[in-house]
Amino acid sequence: MKRLLLSMAAVPLVIGGLSIGASADEGFNILNDVKVKGEIRPRYEYANVKKNQKDAAQALTARTSLTVSAGLFEVENLTATVGVTSVNNFGYTNYNSTSNGNTQYDVIVDPQQAMISDAAIDYKLNKTSLHAGRSKVNLDNQRFIGTVGWRQMERSYDTVYAADNSIENLSLLAAYVYGYQGVKEQAEAIDTKTVLLHANYKVMDELSVTAYDYMIGSLSDTYGLALTGKADVGIKLDYRAEYAMQTDPTMEYQVKNVKADATYMNLDLGANISGILAGVNYEVLSGASGSKTAFNPTLGTNHKFNGWADVFYVASVPAGGLIDTNIRLGYADKEFGKLLAVYHDFKADEKMAKVGGTTDDLGSELDVSYANKIPGVNNLTGLVKYAAYSKGEATNYTNDKQVAWLMLDYKFEIK
Repeated sequence: MKRLLLSMAAVPLVIGGLSIGASADEGFNILNDVKVKGEIRPRYEYANVKKNQKDAAQALTARTSLTVSAGLFEVENLTATVGVTSVNNFGYTNYNSTSNGNTQYDVIVDPQQAMISDAAIDYKLNKTSLHAGRSKVNLDNQRFIGTVGWRQMERSYDTVYAADNSIENLSLLAAYVYGYQGVKEQAEAIDTKTVLLHANYKVMDELSVTAYDYMIGSLSDTYGLALTGKADVGIKLDYRAEYAMQTDPTMEYQVKNVKADATYMNLDLGANISGILAGVNYEVLSGASGSKTAFNPTLGTNHKFNGWADVFYVASVPAGGLIDTNIRLGYADKEFGKLLAVYHDFKADEKMAKVGGTTDDLGSELDVSYANKIPGVNNLTGLVKYAAYSKGEATNYTNDKQVAWLMLDYKFEIK
Protein backbone atom coordinates (compact mmCIF):
# COMPACT_ATOMS: atom_id res chain seq x y z
CA MET A 1 0.00 0.00 0.00
CA LYS A 2 2.89 2.38 0.55
CA ARG A 3 3.37 2.86 -3.18
CA LEU A 4 -0.28 4.03 -3.47
CA LEU A 5 -0.11 6.78 -0.87
CA LEU A 6 0.97 9.44 -3.34
CA SER A 7 -1.66 8.38 -5.85
CA MET A 8 -4.34 8.57 -3.18
CA ALA A 9 -3.34 12.05 -2.06
CA ALA A 10 -5.95 13.75 -4.21
CA VAL A 11 -8.87 11.58 -3.09
CA PRO A 12 -9.68 13.24 0.26
CA LEU A 13 -9.01 16.65 -1.21
CA VAL A 14 -11.58 16.23 -3.95
CA ILE A 15 -14.20 14.07 -2.27
CA GLY A 16 -13.87 15.87 1.04
CA GLY A 17 -14.02 19.23 -0.66
CA LEU A 18 -17.18 18.31 -2.54
CA SER A 19 -18.83 17.08 0.63
CA ILE A 20 -18.39 20.38 2.44
CA GLY A 21 -19.53 22.50 -0.44
CA ALA A 22 -16.05 23.38 -1.66
CA SER A 23 -15.79 26.49 0.50
CA ALA A 24 -13.71 27.51 3.50
CA ASP A 25 -14.74 29.88 6.29
CA GLU A 26 -12.27 32.51 5.15
CA GLY A 27 -14.18 32.88 1.91
CA PHE A 28 -11.88 31.22 -0.56
CA ASN A 29 -12.85 28.11 -2.47
CA ILE A 30 -11.15 24.83 -1.71
CA LEU A 31 -12.31 23.68 -5.13
CA ASN A 32 -13.24 25.66 -8.21
CA ASP A 33 -14.02 24.98 -11.85
CA VAL A 34 -15.26 21.47 -11.08
CA LYS A 35 -15.55 19.20 -14.13
CA VAL A 36 -17.08 15.76 -14.27
CA LYS A 37 -16.42 13.27 -17.07
CA GLY A 38 -17.99 9.87 -17.44
CA GLU A 39 -18.26 6.88 -19.73
CA ILE A 40 -20.61 3.92 -20.03
CA ARG A 41 -19.39 1.22 -22.41
CA PRO A 42 -21.43 -2.00 -22.68
CA ARG A 43 -19.92 -4.75 -24.84
CA TYR A 44 -20.63 -8.28 -26.01
CA GLU A 45 -17.57 -10.37 -26.93
CA TYR A 46 -17.39 -13.84 -28.43
CA ALA A 47 -14.11 -15.80 -28.60
CA ASN A 48 -13.57 -19.28 -30.00
CA VAL A 49 -10.22 -21.06 -30.34
CA LYS A 50 -10.78 -24.08 -32.57
CA LYS A 51 -9.92 -27.61 -31.43
CA ASN A 52 -8.39 -26.59 -28.08
CA GLN A 53 -10.77 -28.67 -25.92
CA LYS A 54 -12.35 -25.46 -24.55
CA ASP A 55 -15.88 -24.13 -24.95
CA ALA A 56 -16.35 -20.89 -26.88
CA ALA A 57 -16.44 -17.88 -24.57
CA GLN A 58 -19.16 -15.23 -24.41
CA ALA A 59 -18.88 -12.15 -22.23
CA LEU A 60 -21.41 -9.39 -21.63
CA THR A 61 -19.67 -6.61 -19.72
CA ALA A 62 -19.94 -2.88 -19.14
CA ARG A 63 -17.30 -0.35 -18.26
CA THR A 64 -18.53 2.52 -16.08
CA SER A 65 -16.14 5.32 -15.25
CA LEU A 66 -16.47 8.67 -13.52
CA THR A 67 -13.71 11.27 -13.17
CA VAL A 68 -13.87 14.55 -11.24
CA SER A 69 -11.28 17.28 -11.65
CA ALA A 70 -11.13 20.73 -10.07
CA GLY A 71 -8.90 23.66 -9.34
CA LEU A 72 -7.40 23.42 -5.87
CA PHE A 73 -7.25 26.16 -3.18
CA GLU A 74 -7.62 28.85 -5.87
CA VAL A 75 -3.96 28.37 -6.80
CA GLU A 76 -3.66 29.13 -10.48
CA ASN A 77 -3.03 26.01 -12.58
CA LEU A 78 -3.12 23.66 -9.57
CA THR A 79 -5.68 20.87 -10.09
CA ALA A 80 -6.74 17.66 -8.40
CA THR A 81 -8.32 14.67 -10.11
CA VAL A 82 -9.99 11.55 -8.80
CA GLY A 83 -11.69 8.83 -10.81
CA VAL A 84 -13.19 5.40 -10.37
CA THR A 85 -13.82 2.67 -12.95
CA SER A 86 -15.82 -0.51 -12.62
CA VAL A 87 -16.41 -3.48 -14.91
CA ASN A 88 -19.59 -5.49 -14.41
CA ASN A 89 -20.43 -8.81 -16.07
CA PHE A 90 -24.04 -8.91 -14.74
CA GLY A 91 -23.48 -12.42 -13.43
CA TYR A 92 -22.83 -13.73 -16.94
CA THR A 93 -19.61 -15.73 -16.57
CA ASN A 94 -19.39 -18.06 -19.58
CA TYR A 95 -15.80 -17.03 -20.20
CA ASN A 96 -12.34 -17.35 -18.64
CA SER A 97 -11.45 -13.90 -17.32
CA THR A 98 -8.07 -15.29 -16.10
CA SER A 99 -9.28 -14.82 -12.51
CA ASN A 100 -12.79 -16.31 -12.29
CA GLY A 101 -11.67 -19.95 -12.46
CA ASN A 102 -13.82 -20.78 -15.49
CA THR A 103 -10.99 -22.48 -17.36
CA GLN A 104 -13.37 -24.64 -19.39
CA TYR A 105 -13.97 -21.58 -21.58
CA ASP A 106 -11.70 -19.63 -23.90
CA VAL A 107 -10.11 -16.44 -22.51
CA ILE A 108 -11.67 -12.98 -22.55
CA VAL A 109 -9.62 -10.70 -20.29
CA ASP A 110 -12.45 -8.61 -18.83
CA PRO A 111 -12.90 -9.70 -15.19
CA GLN A 112 -15.52 -8.07 -13.01
CA GLN A 113 -13.65 -5.55 -10.88
CA ALA A 114 -13.48 -1.96 -9.68
CA MET A 115 -10.58 0.32 -8.90
CA ILE A 116 -9.49 3.89 -8.37
CA SER A 117 -8.35 4.72 -11.88
CA ASP A 118 -7.30 8.35 -11.25
CA ALA A 119 -5.97 10.07 -8.14
CA ALA A 120 -3.54 12.84 -8.94
CA ILE A 121 -2.42 16.41 -8.39
CA ASP A 122 -1.16 18.48 -11.33
CA TYR A 123 0.53 21.86 -11.47
CA LYS A 124 1.38 23.83 -14.59
CA LEU A 125 3.93 26.64 -14.62
CA ASN A 126 4.06 28.35 -17.99
CA LYS A 127 4.80 25.46 -20.36
CA THR A 128 6.05 23.04 -17.73
CA SER A 129 3.67 20.50 -16.17
CA LEU A 130 4.28 18.61 -12.93
CA HIS A 131 2.24 15.54 -12.02
CA ALA A 132 2.01 13.21 -9.02
CA GLY A 133 -0.37 10.31 -8.62
CA ARG A 134 -2.40 7.82 -10.61
CA SER A 135 -3.52 8.55 -14.16
CA LYS A 136 -3.68 7.24 -17.72
CA VAL A 137 -0.33 7.35 -19.54
CA ASN A 138 -0.11 6.84 -23.31
CA LEU A 139 3.20 7.63 -24.97
CA ASP A 140 3.68 8.03 -28.69
CA ASN A 141 1.72 5.35 -30.58
CA GLN A 142 1.34 3.30 -27.35
CA ARG A 143 3.49 0.45 -28.66
CA PHE A 144 5.65 0.41 -25.52
CA ILE A 145 3.74 2.48 -22.92
CA GLY A 146 -0.06 2.51 -22.99
CA THR A 147 -3.29 1.95 -21.10
CA VAL A 148 -4.67 -0.98 -23.16
CA GLY A 149 -7.84 1.06 -23.61
CA TRP A 150 -9.53 -1.68 -25.64
CA ARG A 151 -9.95 -3.86 -22.57
CA GLN A 152 -12.82 -2.87 -20.29
CA MET A 153 -10.51 -2.04 -17.36
CA GLU A 154 -7.76 0.24 -18.64
CA ARG A 155 -4.33 0.27 -17.06
CA SER A 156 -3.50 3.22 -14.81
CA TYR A 157 0.00 4.25 -13.80
CA ASP A 158 1.23 5.59 -10.46
CA THR A 159 3.74 8.20 -11.54
CA VAL A 160 5.67 11.32 -10.75
CA TYR A 161 6.57 13.19 -13.92
CA ALA A 162 7.60 16.49 -15.43
CA ALA A 163 6.66 17.48 -18.98
CA ASP A 164 8.04 20.57 -20.71
CA ASN A 165 7.18 22.42 -23.95
CA SER A 166 9.16 25.60 -23.33
CA ILE A 167 11.17 25.26 -26.52
CA GLU A 168 9.07 25.66 -29.65
CA ASN A 169 8.26 22.32 -31.32
CA LEU A 170 10.10 20.37 -28.62
CA SER A 171 8.30 18.28 -26.00
CA LEU A 172 10.15 16.53 -23.18
CA LEU A 173 8.94 14.06 -20.56
CA ALA A 174 10.70 12.45 -17.62
CA ALA A 175 8.66 10.11 -15.43
CA TYR A 176 9.16 7.73 -12.54
CA VAL A 177 6.58 4.93 -12.41
CA TYR A 178 6.22 3.27 -9.03
CA GLY A 179 3.20 1.10 -9.78
CA TYR A 180 0.46 0.21 -12.23
CA GLN A 181 -2.90 -1.49 -12.06
CA GLY A 182 -5.65 -2.54 -14.43
CA VAL A 183 -6.64 -4.89 -17.30
CA LYS A 184 -6.43 -8.08 -15.21
CA GLU A 185 -7.91 -8.26 -11.74
CA GLN A 186 -5.41 -7.23 -9.07
CA ALA A 187 -5.84 -6.70 -5.34
CA GLU A 188 -3.52 -3.71 -5.54
CA ALA A 189 -1.08 -2.04 -7.91
CA ILE A 190 1.89 -4.00 -9.19
CA ASP A 191 5.08 -2.54 -7.77
CA THR A 192 7.67 -1.41 -10.29
CA LYS A 193 10.65 0.89 -10.33
CA THR A 194 10.54 2.28 -13.84
CA VAL A 195 11.93 5.43 -15.49
CA LEU A 196 10.44 6.80 -18.72
CA LEU A 197 12.29 9.35 -20.86
CA HIS A 198 10.62 10.69 -23.99
CA ALA A 199 11.44 13.56 -26.37
CA ASN A 200 9.81 14.72 -29.60
CA TYR A 201 10.94 17.47 -31.93
CA LYS A 202 8.80 18.60 -34.85
CA VAL A 203 11.13 19.72 -37.62
CA MET A 204 8.24 20.38 -40.01
CA ASP A 205 4.87 18.83 -40.85
CA GLU A 206 6.70 16.24 -42.94
CA LEU A 207 9.15 15.25 -40.20
CA SER A 208 9.02 14.75 -36.45
CA VAL A 209 11.79 12.99 -34.54
CA THR A 210 11.01 11.01 -31.38
CA ALA A 211 13.64 9.54 -29.07
CA TYR A 212 12.89 7.48 -25.97
CA ASP A 213 14.35 5.30 -23.26
CA TYR A 214 11.92 3.21 -21.22
CA MET A 215 13.72 1.60 -18.28
CA ILE A 216 11.21 -1.01 -17.11
CA GLY A 217 12.07 -2.31 -13.64
CA SER A 218 13.70 -5.74 -13.62
CA LEU A 219 12.64 -6.46 -17.22
CA SER A 220 14.59 -4.45 -19.79
CA ASP A 221 15.56 -1.05 -21.13
CA THR A 222 13.88 -0.17 -24.43
CA TYR A 223 15.39 2.76 -26.27
CA GLY A 224 14.87 3.85 -29.82
CA LEU A 225 14.21 6.46 -32.47
CA ALA A 226 11.10 7.10 -34.58
CA LEU A 227 10.63 9.36 -37.61
CA THR A 228 7.06 10.36 -38.43
CA GLY A 229 5.36 12.89 -40.66
CA LYS A 230 2.49 13.89 -42.91
CA ALA A 231 2.39 15.29 -46.43
CA ASP A 232 -0.36 16.38 -48.81
CA VAL A 233 0.61 15.78 -52.43
CA GLY A 234 -2.92 15.54 -53.73
CA ILE A 235 -3.04 12.40 -51.64
CA LYS A 236 -2.73 12.72 -47.86
CA LEU A 237 0.22 10.60 -46.76
CA ASP A 238 1.58 9.70 -43.36
CA TYR A 239 4.50 7.50 -42.41
CA ARG A 240 6.43 6.00 -39.50
CA ALA A 241 9.97 4.60 -39.48
CA GLU A 242 11.14 3.27 -36.11
CA TYR A 243 13.95 1.21 -34.66
CA ALA A 244 14.45 0.19 -31.03
CA MET A 245 16.64 -2.08 -28.92
CA GLN A 246 16.12 -3.88 -25.63
CA THR A 247 19.03 -4.34 -23.25
CA ASP A 248 19.57 -5.51 -19.66
CA PRO A 249 17.45 -3.50 -17.17
CA THR A 250 19.01 -0.47 -15.54
CA MET A 251 16.28 -0.43 -12.87
CA GLU A 252 16.90 -3.96 -11.61
CA TYR A 253 15.50 -4.55 -8.13
CA GLN A 254 13.56 -7.82 -7.87
CA VAL A 255 15.29 -10.52 -9.90
CA LYS A 256 19.03 -10.22 -10.27
CA ASN A 257 20.98 -10.74 -13.50
CA VAL A 258 17.98 -10.28 -15.81
CA LYS A 259 19.19 -10.37 -19.41
CA ALA A 260 17.69 -8.74 -22.48
CA ASP A 261 19.14 -8.42 -25.98
CA ALA A 262 16.54 -7.80 -28.67
CA THR A 263 15.59 -5.43 -31.49
CA TYR A 264 12.44 -3.91 -32.96
CA MET A 265 11.60 -2.30 -36.31
CA ASN A 266 8.41 -0.71 -37.62
CA LEU A 267 7.85 0.73 -41.10
CA ASP A 268 4.44 2.14 -41.96
CA LEU A 269 2.97 4.12 -44.85
CA GLY A 270 -0.65 5.29 -44.98
CA ALA A 271 -2.73 7.21 -47.50
CA ASN A 272 -6.08 8.99 -47.46
CA ILE A 273 -7.67 9.64 -50.86
CA SER A 274 -10.94 11.52 -50.33
CA GLY A 275 -11.84 9.28 -47.42
CA ILE A 276 -10.50 6.06 -48.91
CA LEU A 277 -7.89 4.72 -46.49
CA ALA A 278 -5.00 2.49 -47.51
CA GLY A 279 -1.76 1.47 -45.87
CA VAL A 280 1.02 -1.04 -45.57
CA ASN A 281 2.98 -1.98 -42.46
CA TYR A 282 6.05 -4.10 -41.72
CA GLU A 283 6.92 -4.79 -38.09
CA VAL A 284 9.66 -7.01 -36.67
CA LEU A 285 10.01 -8.15 -33.05
CA SER A 286 13.26 -10.12 -32.91
CA GLY A 287 13.31 -13.70 -31.67
CA ALA A 288 15.51 -15.62 -29.23
CA SER A 289 18.65 -17.16 -30.67
CA GLY A 290 21.80 -18.01 -28.75
CA SER A 291 22.32 -15.17 -26.26
CA LYS A 292 19.59 -13.11 -27.95
CA THR A 293 16.18 -12.75 -26.30
CA ALA A 294 12.75 -12.20 -27.82
CA PHE A 295 11.54 -8.60 -27.96
CA ASN A 296 8.65 -8.00 -25.56
CA PRO A 297 6.59 -4.76 -25.35
CA THR A 298 5.34 -5.55 -21.85
CA LEU A 299 3.51 -2.29 -21.05
CA GLY A 300 2.25 -1.48 -24.54
CA THR A 301 -1.32 -1.23 -25.80
CA ASN A 302 -0.62 -4.36 -27.78
CA HIS A 303 -4.18 -5.03 -28.97
CA LYS A 304 -3.56 -2.30 -31.55
CA PHE A 305 -0.78 -4.37 -33.11
CA ASN A 306 -0.35 -7.86 -34.60
CA GLY A 307 -4.01 -8.68 -35.03
CA TRP A 308 -7.11 -8.03 -32.93
CA ALA A 309 -7.51 -11.72 -32.07
CA ASP A 310 -4.64 -11.16 -29.59
CA VAL A 311 -2.90 -14.42 -30.50
CA PHE A 312 0.48 -12.70 -29.99
CA TYR A 313 -0.49 -10.49 -27.06
CA VAL A 314 2.39 -9.92 -24.55
CA ALA A 315 3.03 -13.28 -22.88
CA SER A 316 2.19 -15.10 -26.12
CA VAL A 317 4.86 -13.30 -28.17
CA PRO A 318 6.62 -16.26 -29.82
CA ALA A 319 10.07 -17.23 -28.58
CA GLY A 320 11.10 -17.05 -32.24
CA GLY A 321 9.94 -13.44 -32.47
CA LEU A 322 7.39 -12.08 -34.91
CA ILE A 323 7.42 -10.53 -38.37
CA ASP A 324 4.04 -8.97 -39.14
CA THR A 325 3.47 -7.83 -42.74
CA ASN A 326 0.03 -6.28 -43.07
CA ILE A 327 -2.07 -4.19 -45.41
CA ARG A 328 -5.15 -2.15 -44.59
CA LEU A 329 -8.01 -0.72 -46.61
CA GLY A 330 -10.99 1.28 -45.47
CA TYR A 331 -13.26 4.27 -45.85
CA ALA A 332 -14.01 7.10 -43.43
CA ASP A 333 -16.63 9.84 -43.68
CA LYS A 334 -18.34 12.04 -41.09
CA GLU A 335 -21.78 10.69 -41.96
CA PHE A 336 -20.82 7.16 -43.02
CA GLY A 337 -18.47 6.44 -40.10
CA LYS A 338 -15.31 4.35 -40.46
CA LEU A 339 -14.97 0.96 -42.10
CA LEU A 340 -11.56 -0.74 -41.90
CA ALA A 341 -10.15 -4.10 -42.94
CA VAL A 342 -6.61 -5.33 -42.14
CA TYR A 343 -4.89 -8.48 -43.40
CA HIS A 344 -1.81 -9.82 -41.54
CA ASP A 345 0.77 -12.36 -42.62
CA PHE A 346 2.77 -13.64 -39.66
CA LYS A 347 6.26 -15.16 -39.75
CA ALA A 348 8.76 -15.98 -37.02
CA ASP A 349 12.02 -14.05 -36.96
CA GLU A 350 13.82 -17.26 -35.94
CA LYS A 351 12.80 -20.78 -36.94
CA MET A 352 10.46 -22.48 -34.48
CA ALA A 353 9.55 -26.08 -33.74
CA LYS A 354 6.76 -27.87 -35.55
CA VAL A 355 5.74 -31.50 -35.87
CA GLY A 356 8.58 -33.16 -37.76
CA GLY A 357 10.93 -30.18 -38.01
CA THR A 358 11.08 -26.39 -37.89
CA THR A 359 9.14 -23.55 -39.53
CA ASP A 360 8.65 -19.79 -39.55
CA ASP A 361 4.91 -20.04 -40.37
CA LEU A 362 2.83 -18.34 -37.66
CA GLY A 363 -0.38 -18.05 -39.65
CA SER A 364 -2.41 -15.09 -40.89
CA GLU A 365 -5.35 -12.95 -39.79
CA LEU A 366 -8.18 -10.87 -41.22
CA ASP A 367 -9.60 -8.04 -39.10
CA VAL A 368 -12.69 -5.96 -39.96
CA SER A 369 -14.37 -3.15 -38.00
CA TYR A 370 -17.10 -0.57 -38.51
CA ALA A 371 -17.76 2.37 -36.16
CA ASN A 372 -20.22 5.24 -36.34
CA LYS A 373 -22.19 7.68 -34.23
CA ILE A 374 -25.63 6.51 -33.14
CA PRO A 375 -28.26 8.90 -34.56
CA GLY A 376 -30.33 10.89 -32.12
CA VAL A 377 -28.04 10.53 -29.09
CA ASN A 378 -25.12 12.91 -28.61
CA ASN A 379 -21.75 11.33 -27.77
CA LEU A 380 -22.97 7.76 -28.36
CA THR A 381 -21.05 5.59 -30.81
CA GLY A 382 -21.45 2.01 -31.91
CA LEU A 383 -18.88 -0.53 -33.03
CA VAL A 384 -18.97 -3.90 -34.77
CA LYS A 385 -15.63 -5.71 -34.92
CA TYR A 386 -14.41 -9.13 -36.09
CA ALA A 387 -11.06 -10.94 -36.10
CA ALA A 388 -10.29 -14.29 -37.74
CA TYR A 389 -6.87 -15.86 -37.12
CA SER A 390 -5.84 -18.75 -39.39
CA LYS A 391 -3.40 -21.19 -37.88
CA GLY A 392 0.27 -21.59 -38.81
CA GLU A 393 2.60 -24.58 -38.59
CA ALA A 394 4.66 -23.60 -35.52
CA THR A 395 3.93 -25.40 -32.25
CA ASN A 396 1.39 -23.54 -30.07
CA TYR A 397 0.07 -21.65 -33.11
CA THR A 398 -1.88 -24.46 -34.80
CA ASN A 399 -5.43 -23.46 -33.80
CA ASP A 400 -7.74 -21.12 -35.69
CA LYS A 401 -9.34 -18.39 -33.58
CA GLN A 402 -12.35 -16.19 -34.14
CA VAL A 403 -13.37 -13.17 -32.05
CA ALA A 404 -16.36 -10.85 -32.52
CA TRP A 405 -17.57 -7.74 -30.67
CA LEU A 406 -20.68 -5.57 -30.48
CA MET A 407 -20.15 -2.40 -28.46
CA LEU A 408 -21.75 0.91 -27.52
CA ASP A 409 -19.79 3.78 -26.01
CA TYR A 410 -21.42 6.77 -24.34
CA LYS A 411 -19.35 9.65 -22.97
CA PHE A 412 -20.50 12.77 -21.15
CA GLU A 413 -19.01 15.85 -19.52
CA ILE A 414 -20.45 18.24 -16.94
CA LYS A 415 -18.82 21.59 -16.16
